[in-house]
Amino acid sequence: MAITRPAPQGEAARPDGPPAPPAPSDGSGRLTSPLALTMVLLLMVLLQSPIRRALSAPVMQSWTTVFVAVVVQALPFLVLGVLLSAAIAVYVPPSFFARALPSRPGLAVPVAGAAGALLPGCECASVPVAGALVRRGVTPAAALAFLLSAPAINPVVLTATAVAFPRDPEMVLARFVASLVVACAMGWLWQRLGRTDWLRLPAHAPHEGETKGAAFWDSVRHDVMHAGGFLVLGAMAAATLKAVAPASWLRTAAENPALAVASLAVLAVVLSICSEADAFVAASLTQFSLTARLAFLVVGPMIDLKLFAMQAGTFGRGFALRFAPVTFVLAIASAVLTGWVLL
Repeated sequence: MAITRPAPQGEAARPDGPPAPPAPSDGSGRLTSPLALTMVLLLMVLLQSPIRRALSAPVMQSWTTVFVAVVVQALPFLVLGVLLSAAIAVYVPPSFFARALPSRPGLAVPVAGAAGALLPGCECASVPVAGALVRRGVTPAAALAFLLSAPAINPVVLTATAVAFPRDPEMVLARFVASLVVACAMGWLWQRLGRTDWLRLPAHAPHEGETKGAAFWDSVRHDVMHAGGFLVLGAMAAATLKAVAPASWLRTAAENPALAVASLAVLAVVLSICSEADAFVAASLTQFSLTARLAFLVVGPMIDLKLFAMQAGTFGRGFALRFAPVTFVLAIASAVLTGWVLL
């Protein structure tokens, strides 16, 4: 009979055999967040002279200006959209949307498109709101029509357009008509050709055991971190393209009507200006025709770099790669047709 020696005080008794390896201490061999931040700050201090010289270059100053401008313009409206999205997800019952929109998807699309005029925000606000609408049971065709119309035909944008074009008041009506046509057309097109596997929504964890207030702020924190990251990526891309693009091509492009429309449409995508401010930029491009500037105003709120990144983050990259090019083409066509009729 084997005699087991009692374990020393403070140690757990274990059967005879090879000693167990010591447990690693917490944090050993791992790069923690405070340590990583300390290393980054130390590296910045050591390399402050090269960093200062790089940031003082004209290209970097232009990049920083565009990046900060895009983020500062978009962030308040992104927060507004996140708050509306959380309010819809937590406080609005699903049956409300069934009563508010027509049961037939074909009629729900123009109603949702017209409802976009009621949201005083930009494209950054419309993306999370549209995502919340789909999660709450609204047909994707109607939610996408709302996504495109809200940043283009709301009262704040139309008022800014009227102020920016005091001698051309018809620009307000032209922008309203062209944008609403694109929103409804894309909604109907998605209803006819869209597939459910192209549209992916971020999974929201159920808020079991939480009050409505706690669930609301939990949803806000989730959406701000999710959509805000894609906003920063889009702003970085817009600033990079803006900093390296030459300025002389505008004068050359304005001489050809077709090239002028295409150039300003591409410029709207690259600059990624908030829809509340893009009318003043368009008004300053006096060398271009009103139709070309209308294309700038119609395309910008519907598809630009930051909006593409946010759509990809909210609905999936496959959706954005299909939705954005078709929206871009329809927006140009609608602007040209509306400009030919009204301008």
